[in-house]
Amino acid sequence: MAQVFPAPDHDHGRCTSDAIAHAEALCTARAQRLTPIRRQVLEALLGSHQPLGAYEIIERLAQHGSPPAPITIYRALDFLRDNGLVHRIESRNAFVACVHNHTDGDMVVFLLCEKCGTAGEAPAAGVADALKGATRAAGFTPKAPVIEITGVCAHCRAAV
Repeated sequence: MAQVFPAPDHDHGRCTSDAIAHAEALCTARAQRLTPIRRQVLEALLGSHQPLGAYEIIERLAQHGSPPAPITIYRALDFLRDNGLVHRIESRNAFVACVHNHTDGDMVVFLLCEKCGTAGEAPAAGVADALKGATRAAGFTPKAPVIEITGVCAHCRAAV
């Protein structure tokens, strides 16, 4: 099973380069373009494992030049989200990079640490199956099947 929360001392440079390589391969396979602004937005999100709002992304990109317009960031986020490269954390009105291979309708469970702010993406096949059955029985089609759970990650608990 993949680690949900990266260790504090993980190789973040490798983590980021693997995620960019994944994004490039996915875009190539789908005949999509990972334009410079899309790449910059993804790299800003990959800068930490914490969800970022659009204006936080603008602030990070402004450190390397003039700040992009909010509409530019939102369009890039829409592209990245449509291609499964980022997820929206609804409770925080923020986005987090994703390097998992999801298919349409896959359930995503985010564990959000209240101490360090990190978002971990957890496997939830059992929960997903139960919820898919319940939604089908109700004649309901979920648009964005995401569950968010707040708490304290193991790394923060161990640091206390």
